[in-house]
Amino acid sequence: MPSAGPFFMRMRRVIAETLGAVAGGYLLLTGGMAVFQRDFIYHPATEPPPPPAEIGLPEMVPVTMITGDGYVITGWYAPAQNPRAATVVLFHGNAGTLAHRARKARAFLDAGFGMFLAEYRGYGGNPGKPSEEGLYADARAVMTWLSNAGIPSAKVVVYGESLGSGVAVQMAAEAERLAALVLEAPFTSLPDLAPPYLLPGSARLLMVDRYDNAAKIGPLEMPLLIIHGEQDGLVPAAMGRALFAAATAAEKELSIHPEAAHNDVWDLGGGEAALDFLARRLVK
Repeated sequence: MPSAGPFFMRMRRVIAETLGAVAGGYLLLTGGMAVFQRDFIYHPATEPPPPPAEIGLPEMVPVTMITGDGYVITGWYAPAQNPRAATVVLFHGNAGTLAHRARKARAFLDAGFGMFLAEYRGYGGNPGKPSEEGLYADARAVMTWLSNAGIPSAKVVVYGESLGSGVAVQMAAEAERLAALVLEAPFTSLPDLAPPYLLPGSARLLMVDRYDNAAKIGPLEMPLLIIHGEQDGLVPAAMGRALFAAATAAEKELSIHPEAAHNDVWDLGGGEAALDFLARRLVK
């Protein structure tokens, strides 16, 4: 009877080589994601937007700010018609530009609010490349500009949309006081959105930009509204619910829209929820 030894030795070698190839491929994949992670996170439209008047916002004018790290950033602003009304600052998601949020700005302006459409470095003709700390610096420049224009943070509503929810939560954490915080399709943290094929815990080790909303939202005291679509396939509604549960604000509301996904939640009830929430608290 022939010996089975050589057969098992060959099998062990094949298995070892296969496992080595799989491990090498996985390391190559995760290494590529680590190196190019910001290309996966940020999808800016880099061309300058059209003038505000051309997209239905004749009240808004471009304004420029200098960030703490020296970038000149342009956003759009319109004052409230009623000097006692709050100003909504909108930090948009990871794609497009501020111009793609014109319908939202139009709704807030028509409701009597002032409006600031914030823009980020690397987006809409602005210089630089986006990053978590970079977007925070851009947002701080907006908040400083408003303060210098005579609009204190207590008269500011910070609205964060998707990726912008991370910027909004950070600004809320830094502000002495805000009129309100509104989060549309927010996530708990970017590592929590990592692909399921990554080993548990590896995303937190690999990702540089984290926007850890879950770690920051608890102590925030301003009125809070969280809007989410139940059909959201990009940021699960469970994350909105988790943030709502973690929040300790005395005034907080969760608005879940059964038919809405990620990009249409504003149109399928989220916009009405935001305007109603703010009107009940801020419009006199």
